[in-house]
Amino acid sequence: MTTESPKWFKSSYSSNGGACVEVAANLATSRGIVPVRDSKVMDGPVVSVPVTAFAAFVAGVQGGTFDTV
Repeated sequence: MTTESPKWFKSSYSSNGGACVEVAANLATSRGIVPVRDSKVMDGPVVSVPVTAFAAFVAGVQGGTFDTV
């Protein structure tokens, strides 16, 4: 049995001085989670977010739910 490793990436919009997170969306189908970590602390903690919660968060961002202005 092989264990799938996270393939980390950050948004192409992440050129704002390092305040970024990375996600490993490749684990969504096989494990039902989307790992999230601080891009500056690669060996730091990882939050495993359920796929449904991550999808709801992305939909909220795209829909303007979290706009503060």
